[in-house]
Amino acid sequence: MAEYTQIFKGTAFTSKSATEVQILKDYLFFINADGMIEKTVSPEHVDYQQLLTTYQHHKHFHPLDEGQYFLPGFVDLHVHAPQWAQSGTALDIPLYDWLNTYTFPIESKFSDLVFAQEVYEDLVSTLLANGTTTSLYFATVHKEASILLAKICAEKGQRGLVGKVVMDDPEQNPHFYRDATTQTALADTEEFILAVKDLAKTTKQGVYPVVTPRFIPSCTDHALKGLGELAAKYNTHIQSHCSESDWEHGYVKERFHKNDAEALHDFGLLGEKSVMAHCNFLSDDDARLFAETGTAIGHCPISNAYFANSVIPIARFHALGVDIGLGSDISGGFSPSLFDNARQAVMSSRMLEDGVDTAIAANKRGVPNSRITINEAFYLATAGGGESLSLPIGRLQENYTWDVQIIDTKTHSAKLPIFDSQEALHDIFQKMMYLVRPENIREVWVQGNKVHSRD
Repeated sequence: MAEYTQIFKGTAFTSKSATEVQILKDYLFFINADGMIEKTVSPEHVDYQQLLTTYQHHKHFHPLDEGQYFLPGFVDLHVHAPQWAQSGTALDIPLYDWLNTYTFPIESKFSDLVFAQEVYEDLVSTLLANGTTTSLYFATVHKEASILLAKICAEKGQRGLVGKVVMDDPEQNPHFYRDATTQTALADTEEFILAVKDLAKTTKQGVYPVVTPRFIPSCTDHALKGLGELAAKYNTHIQSHCSESDWEHGYVKERFHKNDAEALHDFGLLGEKSVMAHCNFLSDDDARLFAETGTAIGHCPISNAYFANSVIPIARFHALGVDIGLGSDISGGFSPSLFDNARQAVMSSRMLEDGVDTAIAANKRGVPNSRITINEAFYLATAGGGESLSLPIGRLQENYTWDVQIIDTKTHSAKLPIFDSQEALHDIFQKMMYLVRPENIREVWVQGNKVHSRD
């Protein structure tokens, strides 16, 4: 018989499209030695019963218990790893003050590798426990600590895309926390890229270096140009912030007399492997530029409620052909859970469509056709994230990675309100998306390896 490293049996939910969820009831999933889904078999398939009989006593056969379901692992497109140390703090002050009073002092501490290791190990474990199997990380300006984060992802089994942050402009960054010079920023970035590419050779699930200008206000023109050239030279992913708030959007407009999107494009920082966080203030022309270049948006709905001064028109940007995924934006967003962010994505879209100022007539108060459904938010957290990163992740289908969360709806301390044994599976899916807590996430697998379990 064929050799598979793991065989799983159970009901799974995966995105069929941006708006539709596919229910794979009682499927068999065959995982190969590379951690890829080699074959999926439905109960209607002619070979299903024979395959079940053949493999059900295999030592690596994993049938789900009653009340358990598979969801794809979540893809978090925007995490400030060092900010885990300040998560939940000072979310009531403006972005500029928050960065300078809290964030930059915290991030400057990551020159201490002992401190960095403590924070990063806890963060990666926490994200895995929340079902996040892939994370796109901003680290800090410190090369060694940034490499350490990639090593911790490799050791704990998370797929980590890690960026050494560049902040080289002495006029825009605090004296205690910035790259010493533009030359050192670029040299450290190149050394970081090579170190992570070397680490990736021995990491099954993959770790990836990411070119990471913090955002345009942090960087000189020379640095932005050099980073675009490094990304092209090594074919790396790219990440930054784009048109997040009134302040940032206005700053770029004043400096370059153009929007963030066009300025970033001029420096070679938009492309198929680029993810730009927030993007609340993109114009339709900016969004079309994203669609043309393959640049994705990392949508951070909880963080946006605190710092973006707006609600991003996700439905409109999707309609313009932009790839979009979901981000937690630790710690501008307080929650490490993409379940929480998926819920907020739906709520924010409803508020945008309905409007919030009751002094305005109902038919003029909101932005029509702005709402998204929980199905769409699930897509953003899974398949949308995979497409944004140009990786075969986020779907439970053949030739994708076996990155899954096993959700237990019967967990004693967090039982979901399912009282009908014949309840429609799509209704159960919706209850999971709205009600799951970390206690319900029984196991997490990445690239065919179990990386988290809860007894």
